[in-house]
Amino acid sequence: MPSTRVLTVICAVLSYFTLVSSLGTSCSTPLGSGTAAPTDPFWLQNIKHQGTSAFNPDPSTYQVFRNVMDFGATGDGVTDDTAAINNAISSGNRCGEGTCPSSTLTPAVIYFPSGTYVVSSPLIAYYYSQLIGDARNPPTLLASPSFVGMAVIDADPYLPNGGGAQWYTNQNNFFRSVRNFVIDVRQVAATNDQGTGIHWQVAQGTSLMNIVFEMSAASDTAHQGIWMENGSGGFMGDLVFNGGKFGIWGGNQQFTVRNITVNGAQTAVFGLWNWGWTFQGVTINDCQVGFDLTTGGLTNADQKPFIDAVVSNTPIFVRTSQASNGQLGGSLVINNAQLTNVPTAVGVVGGATVLAGGTTTIASWGQGNVYTGTNGAGTFTQGNIPAPNKASVLLDSSGHIFGKTHPQYADYAVSQFVSVKDNGAKGDGHTDDTAALNAVFAQFSGCKIIFFDAGTYIVTSTLQIPAGTQMVGGLVFGASGSQGILEITDIIFSTVGPAPGAIVVEWNVQQPAGQNGGAGAWDTHIRLGGAAGTDLETAQCPSSGSGGTTNCFAAFLALWLTPGSTAYLEGKLAFYLVWLADHDLDGDGVSQLEIFSGRGILSQSTGPVWMIGTGLAQTETPYYQPNPAVPSPFSVNSAFQDPTVFSGGSAWAFHVASSTGIILFGAGFYSFYESFSQDCLDAATCQSQIMTVDSASSINVYSLSTVGTTFQVSLNNNGIVNQAGDVDGFASTITSWVP
Repeated sequence: MPSTRVLTVICAVLSYFTLVSSLGTSCSTPLGSGTAAPTDPFWLQNIKHQGTSAFNPDPSTYQVFRNVMDFGATGDGVTDDTAAINNAISSGNRCGEGTCPSSTLTPAVIYFPSGTYVVSSPLIAYYYSQLIGDARNPPTLLASPSFVGMAVIDADPYLPNGGGAQWYTNQNNFFRSVRNFVIDVRQVAATNDQGTGIHWQVAQGTSLMNIVFEMSAASDTAHQGIWMENGSGGFMGDLVFNGGKFGIWGGNQQFTVRNITVNGAQTAVFGLWNWGWTFQGVTINDCQVGFDLTTGGLTNADQKPFIDAVVSNTPIFVRTSQASNGQLGGSLVINNAQLTNVPTAVGVVGGATVLAGGTTTIASWGQGNVYTGTNGAGTFTQGNIPAPNKASVLLDSSGHIFGKTHPQYADYAVSQFVSVKDNGAKGDGHTDDTAALNAVFAQFSGCKIIFFDAGTYIVTSTLQIPAGTQMVGGLVFGASGSQGILEITDIIFSTVGPAPGAIVVEWNVQQPAGQNGGAGAWDTHIRLGGAAGTDLETAQCPSSGSGGTTNCFAAFLALWLTPGSTAYLEGKLAFYLVWLADHDLDGDGVSQLEIFSGRGILSQSTGPVWMIGTGLAQTETPYYQPNPAVPSPFSVNSAFQDPTVFSGGSAWAFHVASSTGIILFGAGFYSFYESFSQDCLDAATCQSQIMTVDSASSINVYSLSTVGTTFQVSLNNNGIVNQAGDVDGFASTITSWVP
């Protein structure tokens, strides 16, 4: 067990825990007895707001929480509220306008009470913004008939001087969330190329949730719900699209979508390009085409798994827009798709049918290169592929993979929340808050929803939540063997370096019997270095290596799911569930770093574990490797089941040993650099191997894309699938592999 004393930072824009059931203390008034009255607003509206940005140049005056009505918005459905809302978002010298690539110093929660807000031009979502509507009665953003602009909400505006320049670099456009809205563009002329709900060109640490998009149902409409031309993100879920030309028009490196419904659109989802886009729990009703995919060529690579789709009265479920060498382009996986009156399940432009539809269920179908065992020669397949053996504990009552919506506690009254700042914690980035936070958890776990006001909370010894196995440094969720409800939302865990012994989060909690997802985290990240206050920035740890190793240790282990635990982890995350910073978010926002963490996620759980849109299935191996060569500057630690074999001094993105029942849908394992140089990319020699499974394990892998790596899959540390046969645009893609 590591023994180095560390400082752990809990950073919160908006965050709240709930710990109840057997994890909590006995309460005279248990949680749940104080539900909100029918006329009460969402608790977030009236709770005391005392959040701060600890490292802002003026934290005492910088305003984190902003209610748009305090800035003059009316929400009366008549007044143009555009200027007032944009003022609420932008005030405080925030990071934007093309002059600031990124910053953690100016976070903001922009809150919209229930109402109808008329807008005539885009609402610009600045960097590190959460736009949150009343979850009890979501407000409507109503685009006026005179609306002009790219979208009702724009997360990355184009600069007016032309040339394609934007406010932010698309693949570094982090930390965004929009939730609890109705976005209505039906008053915008349907044929004038206006009428987009959200321009969502974003990257990691981003989410859209609980949004309804209302669009014209006219046959000549140009309306679309979400437009995304580029980026490297993110997660979206619990969305409904009504009408429109497109529900989603998207191109992005990788994305995860869970629980969306598209009704009456011409095309539910148009996919321009991606390296990996996973759709789980998609319902499509009365559209013309479900998924219309552009495939083939360097910029139009396409890798999409569709899991648990329900499609009705739609002529075509999946259509590709371009054939490739006489065969269907791109890689597809369809797992458990229930079709009702869908004549063509998979087809190509021009009307050719690859897979007939009808009223039927597609159990497990794929298109692309399929591999089994040690056979390094994939078979191009357009047909049935090996089906995963899904343990019943992973499924809901309908037989779909279980999913759980981000908790927002909309039915609770304000009286059911307790603020850590009201109970002695400072969150100022300097004060040791360990004792105050431990006291809060000891007193209120299971009795109140514990609210972390925005801030940076320093912890200098184990934070027991509520009390658990002792270790020096880090946070422990539940004692070993504990069982009960644990929910964590909207929080960032980090370290103040150097911290070579830090286990940042130890997760011991097991969900209550019969309550899938009872122990979980949503929109929660572990961010190591690269931000103000971490002492792991350009000044300490530049990519030149001049900082050395001793001063640039970020952590021993980021997240440890111990053997008795269960976990439901959702939100993107991508590699942002656990991010060892490759560049500095503050300062110039682009300078590369050389910092070290021994391990990312170690899961020893016997299950169930759900990781939806999370870092386990999308990784970037260290840019500095193989200098120093892995495992240096750490050493192999058998107590944590570290691998003992490494290929060419490079880290494993995914290492599976003595494990069973693993199903991997939509993975991206990338090696972009060798000693901070990208000369290795074209030949895919940045590292030799990246993923290994031992022969004692069972796993189903679907839709795996790799970059810069010679062997995509290794068995017992021996490369078996060479990427050369799977080139699919920029990445190389395996449609299916089972050992």
